[in-house]
Amino acid sequence: MLELSLACQNTDRTRALIDGKVAIDGCRINFVNGPAEELFQRAFRHGEFDISELSLGTHLLTTARGESRYIGVPVFLSRSFRHSAIYVRTDRGIDSPQALKGRRIGVPDFQQTAGIWVRGMLADEYGVGSRDVRWVIGGLEQAGREARVPYSLPAEIQVEAIAANQTLARLLDAGEIDAVIAPKPPSCFGRNESVQRLFPAFRTDEEAWFRKTGLFPPMHMLGIRRSLVEQHPWLPVNVYAALRKSRDLALGELAVTDTLRVMHPWITSEYERVTSLMGKDYWRYGVKENRLDLDTLQRYARSDGLIREEVPIDSLFAASTFDAFNF
Repeated sequence: MLELSLACQNTDRTRALIDGKVAIDGCRINFVNGPAEELFQRAFRHGEFDISELSLGTHLLTTARGESRYIGVPVFLSRSFRHSAIYVRTDRGIDSPQALKGRRIGVPDFQQTAGIWVRGMLADEYGVGSRDVRWVIGGLEQAGREARVPYSLPAEIQVEAIAANQTLARLLDAGEIDAVIAPKPPSCFGRNESVQRLFPAFRTDEEAWFRKTGLFPPMHMLGIRRSLVEQHPWLPVNVYAALRKSRDLALGELAVTDTLRVMHPWITSEYERVTSLMGKDYWRYGVKENRLDLDTLQRYARSDGLIREEVPIDSLFAASTFDAFNF
């Protein structure tokens, strides 16, 4: 029996694994919970965990450079549409995505997966490319934040770091930058009337984008230490099977209608609306099931200059997880 550490956030799709309803065959797991950014830094910088939730963007970057300590399992623990992640100063005449050209836009880390997706979407849908903007890098609320792992970009992509004692939220609040792209709202949103979302009706825009592209952007994945997989080649499939079971239990809870399992009075309507648009397997796991999303993310990362060429998919994920399983 292997005793392993597994670092992940406590969400509905991991909860059955954390509370013991689902087990990873052949393993005894010590769980480490924490905020995503903390887990990512500890995993990518120091390789602290045997199995870890990982930023998909940073895994792509480190694998492209041959520096990744982890091999992926196609379990996408976080997914999100990101039209809602663009916050702008309304007193700058930014009344459309195209108006972002030439602006100073803050991002917490240029390699952050959310930012890669937003920049790619802006380029594909509105003709606003990475080279059309001045990127301002720094912590959203935390002063002195550094890049998760080092990276270099082409000279034509303009990037500047904020002062060590500043944050993007404060700069946006003061009007010193024009916009912020971040997975959570800056603290000035809702307090400063001049800071609003670029897409106020973001759900409508995100649903329309899904209908057009079929993309539901994966943000986080699961990785296993490569040295462990070399020693125990059965491990990726066992981890994959357990996380699929845990996700399926969570999806089943959403469909219960007699006694609601979620504190949302219209969860039944929400679930039906989502599955009507996206299908019952909307939170899909697997390489084949997510190939469009993965190929698109790679194209966006190349456009951003984060990777020079496409990374072979079997370098990103354990080959044994490519097979079709019915667990």
